Amino acid sequence: MKSRRALVAAVLLAVVTTACGPRNVEVQTASSRPETHVRVTNTLGQAVNVYVLSGDNEIFLRQVAANTEARLPVPNVASGSTVRLRAVTIDGSRTYTSDSVVLQGTYPWRVP
Repeated sequence: MKSRRALVAAVLLAVVTTACGPRNVEVQTASSRPETHVRVTNTLGQAVNVYVLSGDNEIFLRQVAANTEARLPVPNVASGSTVRLRAVTIDGSRTYTSDSVVLQGTYPWRVP
């Protein structure tokens, strides 16, 4: 009887060790570099906050200073996506939009 219990214990130990042993796992991360950019040319006399609206998501890209140009990466929006661009003056008095923009590579956008 003792040898039978020892055998059962050994088999259970082998099963538990095999089932709970290390497993091969492959982990991949998304590209850390955005595939798309917006090149904003702000010709206004004041800075603007630039946003991308993709589906229900509004993504703040960055503030672009007055009379400057900036290349803004667009995170989490795949190349070929159709989005809406929005720029709001820092005083909130004016909003500029561009609808149905297809983002591929670097999209040039002049405000206003």
